[in-house]
Amino acid sequence: MIPLTLAEVATAVDGRLVAADPTVRVTDTVEFDSRKVRPGGLFVAFRGEKVDGHDFAASAIEAGAVATIGTCEVPGVPMVVVDDALTAMAKLARAVLSRLPGLTVVGVTGSSGKTTTKDFIAQLAARLGPTVAPTGSFNNELGHPYTVLRATAETRFLVLEMGARGPGHIRYLCEIAPPHIGVVLNVGVAHIGEFGSVEGIAAAKGELVEALPPEGLAVLNADDPRVRAMAERTAAEVMLVGEAPDATLRAEDVVLDNRGRASYTLVYQPGGPHGREQASEASPHGERVAVRLTVAGRHQVANTLAAAAVALRLGMPVGDLPDALGALRLVSGRRMDVFDRADGVTVIDDSYNANPASTAAALRALVAMGNGRRTIAVLGYQAELGEFEREGHEEVGRLAAELGVDRLIVIGEPAAPICDGAAAVTNWGGESVLVADQEAAIALLREELRSGDVVLVKGSRYRTWDVADALRAAEGMA
Repeated sequence: MIPLTLAEVATAVDGRLVAADPTVRVTDTVEFDSRKVRPGGLFVAFRGEKVDGHDFAASAIEAGAVATIGTCEVPGVPMVVVDDALTAMAKLARAVLSRLPGLTVVGVTGSSGKTTTKDFIAQLAARLGPTVAPTGSFNNELGHPYTVLRATAETRFLVLEMGARGPGHIRYLCEIAPPHIGVVLNVGVAHIGEFGSVEGIAAAKGELVEALPPEGLAVLNADDPRVRAMAERTAAEVMLVGEAPDATLRAEDVVLDNRGRASYTLVYQPGGPHGREQASEASPHGERVAVRLTVAGRHQVANTLAAAAVALRLGMPVGDLPDALGALRLVSGRRMDVFDRADGVTVIDDSYNANPASTAAALRALVAMGNGRRTIAVLGYQAELGEFEREGHEEVGRLAAELGVDRLIVIGEPAAPICDGAAAVTNWGGESVLVADQEAAIALLREELRSGDVVLVKGSRYRTWDVADALRAAEGMA
């Protein structure tokens, strides 16, 4: 965080100082975990269901924090007392950003792929200047201001992932950190149980482009009709990206290798239907460069196009994109993490989370990587689908069968409709089995796996990753 006196902090968060010297400066990070506090830092105490952060205020001061933001006084501890600690963090983040006028804020949202794309954008931006981005999917009312408060006077680019559990959530995050560039990847049924409809999800995701200033940029997926339609909801310039012929930045001639890694021709043609730039007379058909990715999955084409669009706006020349995109790596864990075991088994660990769209992308990657090898999909429950729950699971099973996945191992009774969906495909030559839990899935794999198999592990956050960890730790793994 940029250095601030405690008096400035108190003013920013509408708090009052208690037992604190107003001239003392915060010179390090803001933390809500007392174990991460460093000298010169600031501790924020939250009241949880099981733990009260105020109980750790004294230890945070001992670790070097100059004060604690909290909702009550703690004897002997320098405090900034506020009505609500989470709101105080948001206010402090907004105040810090107001003192960093040279900082470019990039917001990323979508039903699937936003964490990976956020990581890609951050890697490209880091080639152009100091960049701050959250770790993993830290994209909510806590993670958002926490990440903003990592920015310093040296930071040039702040890349933020924006999640939503309902209408108005993304708008609120944009108020904390007003974006200059907004990226919307897709609109699917993830969290539909909390929004009520796909249209409701689209309305919420579009809050990001509505928050952009006229001089900003909205990067929209040209291949998703609901995202494309958001062009009418923003005052900013629009760049369409995808494989549609009218996309300003598009991929042509996409091919996958035997590891599911895509190569494509990237075509940049300014002056699209919403763009403000004009195509060069010297390049009436746009600039064309060859891209070869090292990350697995056909869906990474769309993710890398979105990242490339942001990089172009930030100042990266088109000619630098092949090297930059080819160097992209997966940063956040359990997202299309492919590894080989010494016994010849290939595992795709995509177990961090799941919804029908992301599972479909993972299944297609599995089949592409299979290419004559036996394919096994270990699939768990997909959460937050509401009334769409049964249909969403059946859809996944049906797609797995239509793609020709050889073996489906479905974990837990709530995910059983996956088996029903697969069984409905009459010409499927594979088979499915429902197992009670992760341990049963692990035991079955130990019995059945043979050299050459390709295994996908995918599910919402119900310990499905235990299966991937067991496969990684299995004897004989490289």
